[in-house]
Amino acid sequence: GHADFGSEVERVLRSIDSVLLVVDAQEGPMPQTRFVLKKSLELGLKPIVVINKIDKPAADPARTEEQVLELFLELGANDEQANFPVVYSIGRQGIAKLKLTDGSKDLTPLFETILAHVPSAASRSSEAPLIFQAFNLAYDNFLGRMAVGRIYQGTLTSGSAVFVKQPTGEARSGKITKMFTFRGLKREEATSASSGDIVLVAGLPDIYIGETVTTDESVLPMPAIAIDEPTITLSFYPNSSPFGGREGKFVTTRQIRERLERELEVNVGLKVDFSSTESFGVSGRGELHIAILLENMRREGFELQVSQPKVIFHEEDGVKKEPFEEVIVDTPSEFQGAIIERLGQRAFVMQNLVMHGNSVRLTFEGPTRGLLGYRNQFVIDTKGEGILSARFVGFKPYAGEIKKRSVGSMISMASGKALGFSLSNLQDRGVLYIGPTTEVYEGMVIGNTSKGEEMMVNPTKGKQLTNMRASGSDEAITLTPPYELTIERGLETMAEDEFLEITPSSVRLRKQFLTENDRAKARRTS
Repeated sequence: GHADFGSEVERVLRSIDSVLLVVDAQEGPMPQTRFVLKKSLELGLKPIVVINKIDKPAADPARTEEQVLELFLELGANDEQANFPVVYSIGRQGIAKLKLTDGSKDLTPLFETILAHVPSAASRSSEAPLIFQAFNLAYDNFLGRMAVGRIYQGTLTSGSAVFVKQPTGEARSGKITKMFTFRGLKREEATSASSGDIVLVAGLPDIYIGETVTTDESVLPMPAIAIDEPTITLSFYPNSSPFGGREGKFVTTRQIRERLERELEVNVGLKVDFSSTESFGVSGRGELHIAILLENMRREGFELQVSQPKVIFHEEDGVKKEPFEEVIVDTPSEFQGAIIERLGQRAFVMQNLVMHGNSVRLTFEGPTRGLLGYRNQFVIDTKGEGILSARFVGFKPYAGEIKKRSVGSMISMASGKALGFSLSNLQDRGVLYIGPTTEVYEGMVIGNTSKGEEMMVNPTKGKQLTNMRASGSDEAITLTPPYELTIERGLETMAEDEFLEITPSSVRLRKQFLTENDRAKARRTS
């Protein structure tokens, strides 16, 4: 239910007959609950509400049911949708109940509810003209591009001639060469499939997500799958660091370009600007959306570097607008002051505060810009006990300047292997990203400083040894474990003049200009 995957959620919802809305009996509906439910109701689905974790000490199923009903009405559910069936469950024990007092021992009540309330797709006429809509794409080295979709009516047979229709109504002809159905996680070749089946078809090399396949050219195409607008953008560059090419198999601009072109075929929420020869502007739904793409590329053997993520601004009627998010925080009440102060500095306005015993639920609204790089700070402020969830609410007028970064960068001024002696002296000045024996280069960011200013350091400096032995001065060095950089952490903590270097085995932060002279020159020209 994460908003970063809005287009994926919509595609999956198009392929099903109903949804189970699973809500925690203690926490109630969360922002991601709202996001998926809104999409489901818009598509006319009738959800079955499952109130889970009713065995929690602070569970309140009656209150949760009221909150769910309020949410349905707030999202514009019709009378039929708002009259939803409710099942109570303890997922961990595999128990479902229709009433809280029932003595059920398994999930039978849930299956019976599904059978009673979900319409059967198989009852539709198999004689009607075929309607199949592609909601995902796959690639096979032998069969080429393949489409995963659902048959809404009629029968699809392997080898049949079909028409592929765009949502605008334009049609082209094609032929189904192979067809597969799914049994569990296995793919099985099939010769025919009928209404309600989800199938994988080959033979239509230019099919795209949302297009309709039919045997009758006069059939109207299915409505297009709506794709949410990107909210953040960053640039992908080939890796130009001194360690470039050491760890990756795919390192050139051409290879990165081909990989992004392939990604565009299956990742409809992504946009890429190929106009520059040196870098590619990649826009996505959020940090997580981009981080998953980078993680997949890293595992495939790609080596690249990316710039700091920036929010995409819109101009409407001469007014500058930016994406806004609603943030809901659940935290022990002793941390609420720090959270309100931090989010206030990031232009967030508190909308609501509700106490539940020793914990508090805070609701804020503010610009996406203010949330970039905050999640890591949130974990520190709540000592890991807080839960933060956000949802995109739309584009609103620009909220002004935000001062976010309270830490500076610790920059290596030498190349070589980091030594424990120098790191033990540096760890008092901030948080280190590296441990001893890690290879570093000039211009690499090895940690952050708590004071907020940049600091040039030499992590390769060893202890000056003499032939004199002094008792007590050779105590063992104790190092705090380093704060290991991941792609998400790197995207959050990086500064505007830095790159995040991503290789199959490392994630490093570095300055865009590696030497202090180059950085000074760049500052003067800007």
